[in-house]
Amino acid sequence: MICKAMEKILSIGRYLFPLSFLMYVGLHAGKPEVGAAFVPDYIPFPLFWNYFTMVCILLFIVSALIGKFDRLAYSLMALYVLLMALLVHLPRAMGHELGTEMMAADLAREQELEMVNVFRNIMVIGALLGFACFVAKDKRMLFKNSH
Repeated sequence: MICKAMEKILSIGRYLFPLSFLMYVGLHAGKPEVGAAFVPDYIPFPLFWNYFTMVCILLFIVSALIGKFDRLAYSLMALYVLLMALLVHLPRAMGHELGTEMMAADLAREQELEMVNVFRNIMVIGALLGFACFVAKDKRMLFKNSH
């Protein structure tokens, strides 16, 4: 009896994890200038990338929830989070692309927060890859396995 109840509780994670990404959709839609501010200076059209990212995250959520191409969706989301860590958060943690008008204490705090973002992204990548491997229902990718 307890085992069945625990299995039901644990199965919520299959939905809770992808639904948690709705927070990012809300941020991208509700405060597009904040999302655009994370686009590195060398990439043009930051507002476009903000909305494009929002649509990609929504597609990931839908795919994960309905179980169609969900392995591909988890894998692509892991790639996106890795790119965010490497192209956005890590350079900012090293002091790049942070406003020079910041006071030294604010800059140090901002760099610490960006390093926390790098660590968080690494954890999320691990979870996404784990879901791709062990939770995804549709194991198809866009290419056929050559084996």
